[in-house]
Amino acid sequence: MVAAFLDRATRAFLARHRVARFATADAAGAPHVVPLCYALVGERVYFVVDAKPKQPGGLALKRMRNIAENAAVALVVDDYAEDWTALAFLMIRGRADIVTDGRERKRALTTLRARYPQYRSMALDGPEHPVVRITPSHAHLWQAAKASRITRRDDGAPAVRRAGSRDHPTSPRPPAPQARR
Repeated sequence: MVAAFLDRATRAFLARHRVARFATADAAGAPHVVPLCYALVGERVYFVVDAKPKQPGGLALKRMRNIAENAAVALVVDDYAEDWTALAFLMIRGRADIVTDGRERKRALTTLRARYPQYRSMALDGPEHPVVRITPSHAHLWQAAKASRITRRDDGAPAVRRAGSRDHPTSPRPPAPQARR
């Protein structure tokens, strides 16, 4: 059973967006970040190494080599606007694994194809198109418009810090008291 780290707001944020930034690191900790298409199935996020030209492809891709060396990954989905009151992001940290179960792979590909019409015409069967499952261990949603940070602790419980609270890292600090004359 997978812990529920993805609440309604997090799921809605994932559904509204089309592209994420996927971060991996090799065994030495060297980071690697790429954009990717994803789909949420249950409590897990999936992606496939698709048929767009990549050299090298399949399991030889840097992100796939990194997963083999270090399964700890992060996924970031964000909103940027010149109006900084509209900023938002979701960061999911977790473990990435290559899907080996045929039914799970089929379910992930069906969901990815429903979400991205481009995948419907791609032949995504075979080892050159691995499907990867990200199992979240932490989810953090921040939205400037709501002025709150919602973090799911490792036990799945929410930990919310409101803007303006002393422990909120982006809150302005109150002015220092003025000396009376």
